[in-house]
Amino acid sequence: MNNKNNRIETKKMLAEMVRRNEVSDRLTFAAASKTDILLNKLGTAQEGLNDALVEASREKYGDNKVTHGKKKSLFHRICTAFINPFTAILIGLAAVSAFTDIILAEPGDADPMTVIIIMTMVMISGVLRLVQETRSGNSAESLLKMIKTTICVQRQEAGKEEIPLEDAVVGDIVHLAAGDMIPADMRILHAKDLFVSQSALTGESEAVEKLPESGRDGYDTVTECPNLAFMGSNVISGSAIGVVVATGDDTIFGSMAKNVSEESVQTSFEKGVNSVSWLLIRFMLVMVPVVLFINGFTKGDWMEAVLFALSIAVGLTPEMLPMIVTTCLAKGAVAMSKEKTIIKNLNSIQNIGSIDILCTDKTGTLTQDKVVLEYHLNIHGQEDARVLRHAFLNSYYQTGLKNLMDIAIIERTQQEQDAVEELRGLTDRFTKVDEIPFDFERRRMSVVVQNGKTQMITKGAVEEMLSICSFAEYEGKVLPLTDDIRAYILKKVDELNEDGMRVIAVAQKTNPSPVGAFSVADESEMVLMGYLAFLDPPKESTAAAVKALNAHGVDVKILTGDNDKVTRCVCRQVGISVDRILLGSDLENMTDEALGKAAEKVSVFAKLSPQQKARVITVLRNNGHGVGYMGDGINDAAAMKASDVGISVDTAVDIAKESADVILLEKDLMVLEKGIIEGRITYANMIKYIKMTASSNFGNMFSVLAASAFLPFLPMMPIHLILLNLIYDLSCTAIPWDNVDKEFLAVPRKWDASSIGKFMVWIGPTSSVFDVTTYLLMYFIICPAMSGGQLFHQLTDPAMQAYYIAVFQAGWFVESMWSQTLVIHMIRTPKIPFIQSCASLPVTLLTFTGIAVLTIIPFTGLGLSIGLAALPPVYFAWLVLTILLYMVLVTIFKKLFVRRYGELL
Repeated sequence: MNNKNNRIETKKMLAEMVRRNEVSDRLTFAAASKTDILLNKLGTAQEGLNDALVEASREKYGDNKVTHGKKKSLFHRICTAFINPFTAILIGLAAVSAFTDIILAEPGDADPMTVIIIMTMVMISGVLRLVQETRSGNSAESLLKMIKTTICVQRQEAGKEEIPLEDAVVGDIVHLAAGDMIPADMRILHAKDLFVSQSALTGESEAVEKLPESGRDGYDTVTECPNLAFMGSNVISGSAIGVVVATGDDTIFGSMAKNVSEESVQTSFEKGVNSVSWLLIRFMLVMVPVVLFINGFTKGDWMEAVLFALSIAVGLTPEMLPMIVTTCLAKGAVAMSKEKTIIKNLNSIQNIGSIDILCTDKTGTLTQDKVVLEYHLNIHGQEDARVLRHAFLNSYYQTGLKNLMDIAIIERTQQEQDAVEELRGLTDRFTKVDEIPFDFERRRMSVVVQNGKTQMITKGAVEEMLSICSFAEYEGKVLPLTDDIRAYILKKVDELNEDGMRVIAVAQKTNPSPVGAFSVADESEMVLMGYLAFLDPPKESTAAAVKALNAHGVDVKILTGDNDKVTRCVCRQVGISVDRILLGSDLENMTDEALGKAAEKVSVFAKLSPQQKARVITVLRNNGHGVGYMGDGINDAAAMKASDVGISVDTAVDIAKESADVILLEKDLMVLEKGIIEGRITYANMIKYIKMTASSNFGNMFSVLAASAFLPFLPMMPIHLILLNLIYDLSCTAIPWDNVDKEFLAVPRKWDASSIGKFMVWIGPTSSVFDVTTYLLMYFIICPAMSGGQLFHQLTDPAMQAYYIAVFQAGWFVESMWSQTLVIHMIRTPKIPFIQSCASLPVTLLTFTGIAVLTIIPFTGLGLSIGLAALPPVYFAWLVLTILLYMVLVTIFKKLFVRRYGELL
């Protein structure tokens, strides 16, 4: 069967490879071919497809639908919610208990209480998790459903019409305009001033020019071809007509989406929970057989020994852990929802808190994802309002579609009008006369204005502007543009380029040709005035967020597809070290071991492919780090899958949102800082419960083991152990709402099963010391005082022996609850409880209520029915002394533990 499955899987892989190669060849052919040859190859024409050809194309090439991750079925979600290592232990114990307490019990003696208690805990935990994750999943889905995209296609029968994006087929003629999403992988046939943003696909922050000319030579990758446009990108400015070459999963976007629809890696949270589970299982596998054989041989009743050993197994298991963990996670999810954050996967709350490295894309995450005019400079690199004034007149009066740089110039001028008088009232003082529109051959555009004199103002790419300038405004004078001045200008421009800025030049010329006779020929012998430097600037909150994350022990690393110059500039501004940058080309020549070492020291990675981003994440995780990744493009989805927690935003592409565990409704790193703190609070309260319960239960079982060896009767009945655990665990249900010391939140925390084992061994036996003193007190003082001054072995009346046992068991029953519950306040903080650090009000109320309820039980009919007897007043005087000494001893051991291992929790 396995061989058959392997053959089927191999065939699928080969078929997928053949399909990908065919699509790659089709794109390469489309880039290199002339329009008529390409249209003929695709079976289409300039006027589009007819209905029959549409269906034929759909049949041959498939729909324009991308394979998203399959939605998990209700059955799968129920299994995930209810089945985990701890609930598996509990369900196993419930099954054994059902067999021994019900199936094998004598008629009339069947006792389902243990089974009911255990299964109730499993149900509460599972239902909480299922409800919370279903609600989070529905919220994320509703975000995806809000997006409805249509495209404009040319069809033979209908002409131009709007159709849903998913109805596009190979061969469709598509009309594109500013703001449109590219519906599929396309070849551009006609274009006017077309600029496309490919940041979601490649990570490039700057818009890319798209041209209709055929030819593929000189480009390393297909995404660099200027005559191809790809699904996942969008039109920033201009207009175009293109033909669809690949759709759906055949697109580059689709192939990436298919790769990230696989299962995510096992996160630090899942590894941590599994390690804790196996630790407890190992303790049980050692303790339970020992208790079984000691009681079986010393008491002679093997069935009672089996029941008692079973109760020991239940006692060693923190039964409420699944519920406590789920409640902690759900509480964290609710808290984050108030911070405009959707938690899709509950485990990701704790994963956020455990990360010590946050990897993030640059564009739109650190930056504003828009073009801003950073500087308007004269040729000496000094701020000059005249340069901005001339640039404004050029951008404002041109009649073509204003691109992002035109908009940035106009916005900057409006911002500075109040402070700079010569920028006020420009549209009133100047009148437009004519213009020479932009084209990609000249790479510049000119506007002619009048204000007493006629003036031509031109702006464009620096090299083209230098070619039409004969003069420059140098040191306040208009001087001929000599080779030295030209070299000086290019050096200044290079300095700006090195800072990651895109630079264009501004020139002017007075009294050009007469009105009505302007032409490209007038763009000559101009005077170069200065430069405009544009940048995608960092958000105002980014530097503060990076500083806050560093303060909380989280190192921020940049993984971007953008170029290194732009990345270096942004990183400097937000406080990220750029002493060394690794490029995608560097990674190609590095082994994983070498990359792992380099990644520890390098904070910035640029010009990365999606696979390279995922590789960096993987090597960091293999180095033992908890790694989060934040991004919003299809090129970020693979990195999200590879990380411990993937973070996206509501404006991200669908695939990124599907891959993410967390979706931010506000694209701000400061929100992540709050998430990290909430995650650490969640972890703190979970680990509190595990350590205090595991150590307390271990101490109790250690005491039971000692008592079993020397007492002539069981120190506590199985039902007593189950009831004690139930009331204790119920008193712990408020722990998710407990306070956490600020010092604990300062650094990342990771699951460490060995730490829990050490804690159990150190702190657990401290309770055993006072359990033994309680045994001695009850056996030699309290019980004899209640039964005529005789010890148990001196009694001959079975009724008095039963009463002796009932008083003894009631004494340890109450003392166990007091010590177990009060130790919550001791262990929840390394500080002195009630003085230096106080538990929250819910924890305080519930723990003391649990103590009160259990203390009363021996005095009630319930206590009598389960074999307990009322305790004398003198017992409580001894109890108070015992508990005070116990708390002192725990405090001493707590300090010693911190001194040796560095931390308590």
